[in-house]
This record gives sequence, structure tokens and C-alpha cells, in this order.
Amino acid sequence: MSTIEAINLALHNVIDPELHKPLPELGMVESVDFDSGLAKLKILLTISGCPMKDRLKSDIKNSLGDIKEITEVEIIFGVMNEEQRNNVKKIIRGGREKFIPFAQPDSLTRVIGIASGKGGVGKSSVTVNLAVAAAARGLKVGILDADVYGHSIPRLMGILDKRPTAIDQTFIPVENYGVKVVSMEMFKPERSDPVAYRGPLLHRVLEQLLSDAYWGDLDLLLLDLPPGTGDIAISLGQLIPNSEIIVVTTPQIAAAEVAERAGRIAHQIKQPVIGVIENMSDSECVKCGEKLSVFGSGGGEETTRRLSQLVGSDVPLLSKIPFDAQLREGGDEGSPIVLSDEKYKKIFDEILDQIIVRPKSLVGVRLNINT
Repeated sequence: MSTIEAINLALHNVIDPELHKPLPELGMVESVDFDSGLAKLKILLTISGCPMKDRLKSDIKNSLGDIKEITEVEIIFGVMNEEQRNNVKKIIRGGREKFIPFAQPDSLTRVIGIASGKGGVGKSSVTVNLAVAAAARGLKVGILDADVYGHSIPRLMGILDKRPTAIDQTFIPVENYGVKVVSMEMFKPERSDPVAYRGPLLHRVLEQLLSDAYWGDLDLLLLDLPPGTGDIAISLGQLIPNSEIIVVTTPQIAAAEVAERAGRIAHQIKQPVIGVIENMSDSECVKCGEKLSVFGSGGGEETTRRLSQLVGSDVPLLSKIPFDAQLREGGDEGSPIVLSDEKYKKIFDEILDQIIVRPKSLVGVRLNINT
């Protein structure tokens, strides 16, 4: 094997950190030359100013380290033309035009919307900690911040002011803690700018966030839905018919009555309601150990009772998450509490144990049986 052949073979082990495919497969290796110990490579980036340029340079040099004939490596970076970028888009989409991968019959991604009847119940905190806990298990996880008006996922995930890498009309989600994230906030000129969209445009925004992003192969996609029963909740059921819903409420009975409506609209559009999470539940006083019911009690049980009666089958209470200032502080700092607190990690792991496996049916699940 010649040295150039050895270099090309080694480059197949260099994976693009955003697209998760080998550089040669993406057409990023334009030329390879070798002379008197010097390996000279020209690598094409998908866009100018690619944020992964330094990492690519390091990964390429590391991949060539075992080729003893090489004493020096020179890497020249260029930028793809439009035709080359279009080819990359075809590769990552499997040769198909723009589509929502999670709506396809062969999709193996579990899509779960995290819903609530009203705002302020901690729905976004639940979404983030559930996603990070799942990623810690080795699952491939994504979050779509579908709360177009009140998006807060970027702060909770520690990715404020981060922008996705764009390849023309396709973009790469921002990743942190092993979770891929897309939010409307990432596309606004300024974080403080309001979003003033009406009905039909909201549907289009959700469709674009789902189809224009290159999510890769996900095991789990969580959607942080806006509170209530508006356009986005209905659009999710239309765009991804196999999506499921978890309802978040607080212990307050009044909140439970409102939370029921989120489950009711899901049931009306044929989305399975797979459970209820009671957030801000009873906690212990740090000084005396006495139980504190800051937001009342019984809301989770009341929500599950109402929804079970509605759907005609058991809707379980997945967990009661205690009220704790540390959970709020972790969110403000962009450090989900499951990363630092074993008690909360166990709580979210137990929720995952209940929802990861589909207990009732194999309908819609590909079994990979050849006939």
C-alpha cells in the first residue's frame, strides 16, 4: 500500500463532529499529496468560518500519527461550492428531498411532547433534565424548543447565544451534555426580540424546525411544548402522528384542572398520553426535616384520575419531583440538576425506566423481519 493510499484510508476514520460521517464520504477531502515526509491535504469545509475547524485539524493529524513515513502534516482548508454543499445535504438526508424524518414509517425515534395546561409548572426544567439523564445512559437525544413565544431551553442547557451551523437551508443543532438542541431563540437577531407569529405561521415554523435540522439518528426527541392547547400542540399531532404526550402539573388542584385540558387535546388528535409528572411536589425543610407542601397536594393524582377516565385506560403518575431551589439555580446557570445531584438523577432515571419501553403495543414499531 502506498503512503497516499494509507492516508486516504486513515481519513475514513475522521468523523465530522457535527454531521457524524467520515470526511471522504461527505466529499470534504479535495486532495492528498505526499512528498519527502510531508503530507499535504486540502480539506473543504461546508461553510466559511466553520466552528469545528480546529477540532477537524486536530482529528486529522491524530489519524495520521501511525503512518511512519509522515514526518510533517500540512492542512489547507477551503470552502465547498454550492454544488458540493447540495451533495452533502443529499448524503445526510439519504438522497431524499427535505422531509420530517420522525414522521416516516421506518423511523425508530421515540417522539414525546412535554405539555402543560398552564405556564410556570416547570415543564422546560423537566424536559431538560429528562433529556440529559437519557443522554447519560448512552441514548441519542434531541430537544426541540417548540415554545415559540416563551423559549427558555437554551439557557437551561447552557447554550445561550449559540447559533446552529447552517448549510444553505439545512442547519446542524447545537449540542451540549450529549443532547442536540434546536430553539427559535437561536434564529433571532437578538435574544430580547419578541416573536409575534399567528396561527398558520406557527405551523410552518414547527415544520421547518423539524425538517430543516439535521438531527441524525435519534433514539429520543423531546418537544418542549408551549402551555395550553393552541396551534403548536395541534400541529405536532398533525406533523408527527406517532408522537406521544407527557403532561406536567403541580400539586395544586387548580393546576390539575387546567393540565387535564392538555391531555384532552392530545387525546382528541389521537396522541397517546403516556403519563403525568407532578413537579414542585412536597419537599423537606432543610432545618427541621418537616414536610413542606408549598404548592398544595394531590394535583398529580387528580390529573391522572381525570385523564385515565378520559382515555379509558391507566395514565400513570410517573413521578413527583420535589420542589428544590437547587433545581431552579441549576437552570439559571445552564447546569441541569441531574448532572450534580444523585437524588434528582435517580428520580429522572426512574421516569425513563417507565417511558423508554413501550408496554402496550408494537404497532408502528419496525421489527426488521425479512420475508
